Formats: sequence, C-alpha cells, structure tokens
Amino acid sequence: MSGGGTGNLARLHGRGNFGIKCGLENIRTLLMGLGRPDDGYPVVLIAGTNGKGSTGAFLAHMLQAAGLVVGWTTSPHLTDVRERIWIDGQPIGEGALELLLGEAFEAEARAGIQATYFELMITAALLAFRMTGVEVALLEVGMGGRWDATNATDPLLTVLTTVGLDHQQYLGDTREAIAREKLCTARAGRPLVLGPALDPAWVRSLLPCEAVLRPASRLGPAEVRWDHSGLGGRRVGLPGLHQLDNLATAFEAAHCLRELGFPLPLDRLWEGVVATHWPGRLWQVPGLEAVWMDGAHNPEGARALAEHALACRVRPHLFFGAMGDKDLAGVASELKRMEPLSVTFVRGDAERYATAERLGAAWGLPAQVLDLREAAALLRQPGQGPRLVTGSLYLLGDLLGTLGIRPF
Repeated sequence: MSGGGTGNLARLHGRGNFGIKCGLENIRTLLMGLGRPDDGYPVVLIAGTNGKGSTGAFLAHMLQAAGLVVGWTTSPHLTDVRERIWIDGQPIGEGALELLLGEAFEAEARAGIQATYFELMITAALLAFRMTGVEVALLEVGMGGRWDATNATDPLLTVLTTVGLDHQQYLGDTREAIAREKLCTARAGRPLVLGPALDPAWVRSLLPCEAVLRPASRLGPAEVRWDHSGLGGRRVGLPGLHQLDNLATAFEAAHCLRELGFPLPLDRLWEGVVATHWPGRLWQVPGLEAVWMDGAHNPEGARALAEHALACRVRPHLFFGAMGDKDLAGVASELKRMEPLSVTFVRGDAERYATAERLGAAWGLPAQVLDLREAAALLRQPGQGPRLVTGSLYLLGDLLGTLGIRPF
C-alpha cells in the first residue's frame, strides 16, 4: 500500500498512519488557522465498526447521480493515498493534494504543533472541498469517534452503521464502551441514522446527547449470487447480502437529506445504487480469472463474508493475511464456516502483519506463509477455481501493488 511520493506527500508518509491520539485540539487549531474550511458546506459523518466505506460509497454515488457535487473522505486507501479524498466521483489530483498538504503543514508550523497523518489528511480533504465548492461532504470516521479528527466538524447528520469488537486497545473491551466512543459523533437535535442491525433502544441508552434517531429498515429479499445481488428486479452495485444493510442505511441518510431540503429524486438515487463501485469489498479483480478481494478484518466482517459464501454455495480457495493486533482466531473461526477448498497464508513487509506462527495458531494449520510476490504469482495462474483474498485492506492494497493493478 503506497503513500510516499515527493515533497509534502513524503512528509505526510513520514508521520505514519496508525494509532489514535486523544483530543481534538490539533485538528481544531489547524482548521481555525485555515479559516474553518468545513463551515462552507454541510457535513455528514459516517461512523461504525463495519460498513462505513460501503455505506459512504452508496451514498456518494446516490447523491452524485441526483446532481449534487459530492466530497467524500474514506480510509484506509488501497494503493494510492489520493483514494482518501474524492470530489465528484474522482480521487484528488496529486498536484492538488501536494498544494493542500502544504497549506496544512504551514498552518501546523504557525501554530507550533505536530499533527498526525490522519489529521493532516482530513485537513487537506476539508480544504479541497472548500476549493471545489462541494454541495455536501461525507466524512468517514477513521476510528472510534470521540477523538477522531472528523469529529471536529459540525455535522448536519451522523450515520452509525454497526458496532462490533474492533480496536479494543483504543476503544474498550465491550460493545457498550465502543458504542459510546462512536456515538460522540452524534449531535443534539440532529438526525442519527442507525444501521438495521442496531437496536434503537440500546443506542438511546448510550447516547451522550438527544439526537433524533432514524433507524434504517432492512430491505426485502434479494437475488443471491456470489458476484451480484438483485433487489426487486434492480441491480445493486456492490455484491454481497451484507451490502443490503449498508444500502438501507444509505437510503435512510438520503431520506434525511431530502427532508432537510436537498433535491433527491428517488429514481436518480437508484441510478447511483446501480453505478456504485467500491474495490476491496467482494470485488472481482480486473484481469485476473476468478479472483475476488474483500477487506474483512474482524469477526463481524468475516461472518458477513462467510454467510454470503454459504448462501451462494461457493467454496473458494482462501488467501489470508492480517495485522497482528486483530482477533485472528475469531476471524478464522468465521471464515472456516465457508469450508474453503484451501487456505494460503500471505504476509506483507510491514511489521504490523501477523507472524507465521500466529496465523498458523489461529487456523490450526501449518505455519507456511507466502510473501507478496509468491502470492501474486499464484493469483495470476488461471484455471484454479474461485479464489478469495481477505483478512485486511492493507493486504489487498499490498497485493494489488505487487500485481501492478490499480483499483481506480
């Protein structure tokens, strides 16, 4: 997964892009020093353990199809840091990102602070949205919510997709503790859209403010296929039964925006649903025969992936690699349910990757691990049946880079 480059991009990469820092002082200082760029457009925050990226992808494509100029931030990226900032359906240009990062670094120097990678990227995104005159900005919350840089904005509405056990070392060991962190993105008197899996009464018991709950309802039966889900005769751009919950969440957010005065004809929204494209989410890799990639990295994500495979009666050859701080045994337990034809372990170069011993222990299999080049060579071979790469978005990005495939 790339992120270097020259000039300001190289400076950004040198900050590192993992972890969390308590407090919003830095991001608020940067935004104040730059004239609060986020005051120039309405903001939607999208928080949750799983489904943030897919919900954001649906909503961004829907709003764009309805004629709005949409800004969207997401993380992490797969192969290029520019994927984190989207404007009207296109990733930001490298020259524009260099320029805006320069503004962020200058504001940092004036204030005498040192911001994180994520704070700098969010600052650059908010500047980009002001520069291009977006009509709505969708901000994906990076981790938790209370101390996330996106929470320094004043959202018109907030979305909470799911709450599961992930990043416990930062957010807490229970769903309630994690939910409290994420619910700090809600605002009093404003809509809080809840994914269909969330119990509104449970959420209300944990809310730190009197937000207006807007639960999304589950959508009806879908045509079940490995590479596509159809709903009521309509195509859904992202395959997988679990994507129907993300679609329902995006629709509820769109309904809230309609009530707030945004012109969003329903037929145009469906055009966006069909057009939605988001690599790394049960995504067939272009140019490779029967190779799919999915970034499931925690037990809940792995469960959704396994349930879809079971519903479609697909038994893939599994290529698995993950970060060492994840619940490897929990993820493996869920993925085993799809009864993969084989399991191949893959490890990238970064220190955060789980070791061969940990991977083997989690799966109860011999700890034989391929490097990225060896795994890429296997994936290039045709005639091997369905192959599924999963366990981490970072693994997907590293393998795509090794394969020389750009997802966008």
